[in-house]
Amino acid sequence: MLLVLWDVDGTLVDSARHGKHAFEEAFEAMVGRPPGPVEFAGRTDHEIALAMLEGERERLPRLLEELASALEARKDAMRREGHVYPGVRETLAALHERDGVVQSLLTGNIEANAALKVGAFGLERWLDFEVGAYGSDPHQERSDLVAVARERTAEKYAEPARVVLVGDTPLDVRAAKNAGARAVAVATGFSDLDALRASRPDVLLPDLRDTAAAVEAIAG
Repeated sequence: MLLVLWDVDGTLVDSARHGKHAFEEAFEAMVGRPPGPVEFAGRTDHEIALAMLEGERERLPRLLEELASALEARKDAMRREGHVYPGVRETLAALHERDGVVQSLLTGNIEANAALKVGAFGLERWLDFEVGAYGSDPHQERSDLVAVARERTAEKYAEPARVVLVGDTPLDVRAAKNAGARAVAVATGFSDLDALRASRPDVLLPDLRDTAAAVEAIAG
């Protein structure tokens, strides 16, 4: 079995910064003031929330609950203003037709928001959310989430013989390599080709427009 794990933001969809705005609104609703400057790209929601809270872990569950509500309220605007990256639907559909391929998500988004983002653009039909791994799952590093997805896949189907992580940042590449997974980098999101090349993925694609090349890179 081949397990294909997709990053969400910058790889599958552009959510028009609604995830960031939802985070800021959630923090202000809970704390009563805007958050200070926080780096978002490549970080899990868990890491972003802790940075906003300056390490106050006891307030983390409440902030993540507020985050889910804030993004839900932005779903229609995200659908209008955001978009799916070129070739994503075709690549997901082609991989879905292959025997022995299971596709899910490995993302820094909490599970509710990951499902909301891909569902807003109709991508959920090709993805099994149950075997994915999310920013709401326990983890120390992003690579820990690969093990979470492996375990969930083994419980539902069988132990995957191969795992591929498709992402748009060097952090995604590093997570794949640290977890013993194949790293496919796509330069559609937060990192340019040079930065991704320097991270030494197994395959580097400018985008997913060439469906045959994308499927070969992922499943070949």
